[in-house]
Amino acid sequence: MKSENGTVAGSFPSDEGWPFAKYLGACGRMVAVNYVGEELWSYFNAPWEKRVDLAWQLMEIAEQLTNNDFEFALYLLDVSFDNFAVGPRDGKVIIVDAENVLVADKRLIRQNKPENWDVWYESKFDDCDKEACLSFSKEILCARATVDHNYYAVCQNLLSRHATWRGTSGGLLHDPPSEIAKDGRLEALLDECANPKKRYGRFQAAKELREYLAQLSNNVR
Repeated sequence: MKSENGTVAGSFPSDEGWPFAKYLGACGRMVAVNYVGEELWSYFNAPWEKRVDLAWQLMEIAEQLTNNDFEFALYLLDVSFDNFAVGPRDGKVIIVDAENVLVADKRLIRQNKPENWDVWYESKFDDCDKEACLSFSKEILCARATVDHNYYAVCQNLLSRHATWRGTSGGLLHDPPSEIAKDGRLEALLDECANPKKRYGRFQAAKELREYLAQLSNNVR
C-alpha cells in the first residue's frame, strides 16, 4: 500500500512515537503538517558531534520503520536531505515528506505466504548518475517479511561516501576526526551498509552501525 502524506502521518502519528511531522488535516490536495524545524541539509556542515547524533537518529528511524510492535514495515522510497527536518528545541529528526512511503503488513505477508516470503531480501546498490536515487521493487517489498531497504536507503543516500546532494559528496558523516578515520571502522560499516560485499551483510552492518554511532554520540540506552 502506497500512502499519501496525510494518510501516513495520520495513521502513524507523532504522538505515538512515529518519526513523522504532526498531521493537522487535509483539504483536497493540500495537506497540513506542523512545522518541525530546519531541513537536514542545513546540518551538512554542522560540528562532527551533531552530525553523528543525527546519523544515529536516522539509523534508529530506519530500524523503527522496519521492525516495530505493530508489524507494519514502512519503506521510504524517496530519501534525501530535504525530506527530513531537525527540531530546533529537542534536535529530533523527523520525516517531513512522507508522500513516498510504502506500507507493508508483515502479519498479512506471513499469513498469505507469497512466493519466497520468508527469504531475506537484499536491496540492490544503485550507483547512478543522479542524486538521491534508489533501486527497489514495490512488489517484492510488499511480499517479503524481512527486508533491508530502509537501511540501504539511509546509508546510500544520507550517510555514506556514496551520498550526493546539491553538488556535494561524502554524506552526512564526511570528514570524520582523524582518529575515527584512521580506525577505519566507521567507513567499513557505512560501505557495507550502502553496498554490501557479504550475503546479508547489510543487516549486520546496520545493527553494528547503530551501536557504533550510539557509542560515538553517547546515546547508549
